[in-house]
Parts: sequence; structure tokens; C-alpha cells
Amino acid sequence: MTDSANRRDRQEWAANVGELHVDDDRDAVGVQGRRVTSPIHGFGKMWQKTYRAALAGVDRTPQQVIEEWKRHYGDFWPEGNEFFGSSEGIAPGQVGVISGKLPGGPKVKTGVLVLYADDESWAFMTPEGHPFAGIITFSVEEGETGPVAQIQLLIRAHDPLVEAAMPIMGHRQEDRLWQQTLTNLATHFGVEDVELETKIVCVDKRRQWKRFGNLRRSRIGAAIAHPFRR
Repeated sequence: MTDSANRRDRQEWAANVGELHVDDDRDAVGVQGRRVTSPIHGFGKMWQKTYRAALAGVDRTPQQVIEEWKRHYGDFWPEGNEFFGSSEGIAPGQVGVISGKLPGGPKVKTGVLVLYADDESWAFMTPEGHPFAGIITFSVEEGETGPVAQIQLLIRAHDPLVEAAMPIMGHRQEDRLWQQTLTNLATHFGVEDVELETKIVCVDKRRQWKRFGNLRRSRIGAAIAHPFRR
């Protein structure tokens, strides 16, 4: 690999980050000063979730779809969920702030670090307290009938509270978020009958009891407890 290729590859990854910081006026509750977490830092079972949507008939390259997706990323989220990116957009090392509503409950504020980004994919990494500890990868590839957009998660529930909620509503809510995101993306490009593919695999059935203390930084726990602290 040439020096220029090595340099370009390094530029596509975020620098080693100890704690996340937001320097502008975005509401960074749940992000500021938090460390990023990989799946090994979570409490619950480890899941790989893959969601795909064929953009049939769309005359765009994967690079063009990714560019548009990055530019309007938050616009494709379902109603009630908000994403506030930095002025530099989705780029390595940037921090996105998230506000999402629990079903029938309060809003949860958290965020993500842009771990990696190139012209065909990007990846988010979650911070401490986020409902899930893990990595979310967004990509587009060429398919038989047009581009195929994919969202893939490798996650564990951050803490016992989230893990307990997974069978009740956690899985369903997470699936709905990303399926609707892909539907909105496809509709944006003019696809009328959106065909979605979902694949869910439990890659580790063990719960990491040594991570029980993650409850102390739980954004879900803080949101539920907030009304009782008044």
C-alpha cells in the first residue's frame, strides 16, 4: 500500500478519543465527557442485526446514495427521534447528539461518535449510557436492480434495565427505527414499493454480569427516574 493510500485510510478513521466533547450549542446531555463503548463493554446478550432495502430502479451510484444519506441523515429518522450533527456533518471524529422518545415515556438524550466514514459507508460508536453498547454501520452497495442500502448493528444492551426491556419492547422499537429509516431513505429516492430484509442473530447468549455497574450511567434509567426527582 502506498503512503498516500495509508494516509487516506487513516483519515477515514476517528482519532483515539478518550471522552466525547461537543463544543457548540447543541444540547449534549448524555454525551459530554462520556467514553465510547464497544460491544464488549455492554451487559446483555450480543446481537448482530442487519437491515437492507433495495433501491430498485434508482439510477444512482452507491457513492451518490451515501453522500445524500449523510447530508440528510437525521431527516430519514422516524418522527419523534432527532439527530443533531456537527457543522462538519458525518465525518470521522465528529459527534452526533440524539434525542429519542421512549414508547409512552420521556425523551432520552444521548449521542454517537463517527468512528469511520468513507464514500461508501460510515460507522457510529455509542457512548456510555446509550441504551446499547456497540457499533452501527451504514453502507450502500450495487445490487441487481439498483443500489442496496444496509444498516448493520453489533450491540449489547448497555445495562440490566435495558436488557430486561429487550423482549418486551426493546427489540421491536430498535427494529422499527431502522426499518422506517430505510423506508424513508428509499422513498426519498422515489422507490414506491419498498422491500425490506431483516436478519437478526444472537452471536453471544451470555450476559456480562461484571458490567452490572453500567446502571450508574444509564440514560434510560435517568429518564425514567427524572420525574421522581422533582
